[in-house]
Amino acid sequence: MSENHYFKFTNAVIIAPLISVLLIWTVYLVELRYQINFNQYGIYPQKIYGLKGIFFSPFIHGSVEHLYNNTIPIAVLIASLFYFYRNIAIRVLLIGLIASGFFTWAIGRPSYHIGASGIIYLLASFIFFKGIFTKHYRLVALSLIVVFIYGSLLWYIFPIEDGISWEGHLGGFLAGLLLAFVIKAPIPPPRKFDWEDDNYNEEADEFLKQFDEDGNFIEKDRKELDNEPIKITYHITKGPRDSD
Repeated sequence: MSENHYFKFTNAVIIAPLISVLLIWTVYLVELRYQINFNQYGIYPQKIYGLKGIFFSPFIHGSVEHLYNNTIPIAVLIASLFYFYRNIAIRVLLIGLIASGFFTWAIGRPSYHIGASGIIYLLASFIFFKGIFTKHYRLVALSLIVVFIYGSLLWYIFPIEDGISWEGHLGGFLAGLLLAFVIKAPIPPPRKFDWEDDNYNEEADEFLKQFDEDGNFIEKDRKELDNEPIKITYHITKGPRDSD
């Protein structure tokens, strides 16, 4: 099968990130409109009631800046996931959501952890490591692009800044790495050249006919060139005759 069978633009490439962005913005606008706070639906570590946040916390944000910072990365990464890994995209999102959320719940500080940052780290980690593991040139290129754009995110899996859930970032990062190992993704087979085919006939190769046994280019015989007929085309333009 051609690479187009594996890497193909579908409606999900647009619809999935669009729905994700609309959901997180709608939740925040509802909070503003009705003056309510959904923070209690975030992940609260080591408490049974805090487990519900595993499913709800990615849709809750504390400010417009927090929401804006997550909007573009999550849209870009989800679109990339559905384009390059469409057969496993939903599994990665669902399993990754639970895995990263549970990790945050297990090691997090006693506070409500909210935001889609964990999903961003999940996707960036999965796309990077999966591309490296597959060794397919297009997926490796995608991995390098992710590193170039989002490589600075790596620092925030460590507790270097107050008020940021580094536990959620670390949980997403580790979940993405784990899923890159565990979930198998169909990838195009290595491209084969003609000379790699079992039925390849070296003597019938038009390109190789231009070289001798020592690999030297064979010039066309000069006599043969001289005897080739020369074609000349005349262009005659008819005009008015000269008059006396």
